[in-house]
Amino acid sequence: MSVLVNSQTRVIVQGITGREGGFHAGQCMAYGTQIVAGVTPGKGGQLFEEKVPVYNRVIDAKEKEGANASCIFVPPPVAADAIMEAVDAGLDLVVCITEGIPVLDMIKIKKFLCGRTTVLIGPNCPGVISPGSCKIGIMPGHIHKKGPVGIISRSGTLTYEAVHQLTQLDIGQSTCIGLGGDPIVGSSFTDLLKLFNTDEETLAVVLIGEIGGTAEEEAAAYVKRSFNKPVIGFIAGQTAPPGRRMGHAGAIIAGGRGTAAQKMSAWKDAGITVLENPAQFGREIAAALGAAALRQYDAQKP
Repeated sequence: MSVLVNSQTRVIVQGITGREGGFHAGQCMAYGTQIVAGVTPGKGGQLFEEKVPVYNRVIDAKEKEGANASCIFVPPPVAADAIMEAVDAGLDLVVCITEGIPVLDMIKIKKFLCGRTTVLIGPNCPGVISPGSCKIGIMPGHIHKKGPVGIISRSGTLTYEAVHQLTQLDIGQSTCIGLGGDPIVGSSFTDLLKLFNTDEETLAVVLIGEIGGTAEEEAAAYVKRSFNKPVIGFIAGQTAPPGRRMGHAGAIIAGGRGTAAQKMSAWKDAGITVLENPAQFGREIAAALGAAALRQYDAQKP
C-alpha cells in the first residue's frame, strides 16, 4: 500500500503552462503519474504536450477529468489563491511546490483549511511519491524503490540522501513526503505519522527534522503515546548558532526554542532512534527492520 497517492490518483497541475510547471509535469507523466489536466487562468482550451487539456479553473478540471489531486507551480504572490481554489474545489490532496509564500498568506490558508477534508502538503516542498505508482512534485523518481519504509521530511535534499541509501541496500519506500521548509505548512509530522501507523505495508518510518518550531517535539509526543512501528530520526542544523536561519524560512531558533538538542532529546525520550549524521540512514533502517520484517514484506507483495 501507500499513503496519500497511488496509481489511481488523478492529478491537476496548476501553472502547467509555465516553465517549471511544464517541465515537472512532463517528468511526472514520464514516471507514470496520471496528469489529467492543467490549470492556467486565461489559457483554457490549450493542450499540454498535445494531449493534456488546460482549463481556466480547477473546478472545471475536476468535474471534466475526474481529478482528485493538484500540484501547484505558480508564483508566490498568487500561490495562496491557487491553494484555496484547489481546496474549495474539494480535491483530496493539494501539493504546493512554490517557495516564498508570505507567512500572512499561509495563516489565511490554515484558517481556510479548517473543517475541510483536503490534505495540503507544502508549500516549499519537493512533493509526494509512492514509488512505482505516483509522483507529484520535483523529486528524482529514479532513486526510489517500492518497499516498506515511509519517509517524512522537512528537507528535500536529505530525503534524497535517505532514499538513495535505502535503495542501494535494496530496501524500498512506501511513500516519501516532503513537509516543506516554511514556518507554516499544511501538514505536520504528526498528521502523516497517523497515516503510516495504519498502513499495513509500512513497517518503519524515517523522520527528518530541522531546527526551528515545535513540530518535532509534537511528533515525539505522538510516537510515545500511539505509534507502534520503529522510527528513525535525524535533526538537521545541529551546529547552527541561535538566531541564524539555515536555508529554510522555518529553520530558525528563536527565544531559546527549537534547538537541535531539544528536538533530539524529545525524540530519544519517545523511543525514536536518533542519528548523529545522515550517513547512518541505511544501516540503522536496515537494523530496525530486521530480517523477519523484510520477509513479511516480501510475503505481502503481489
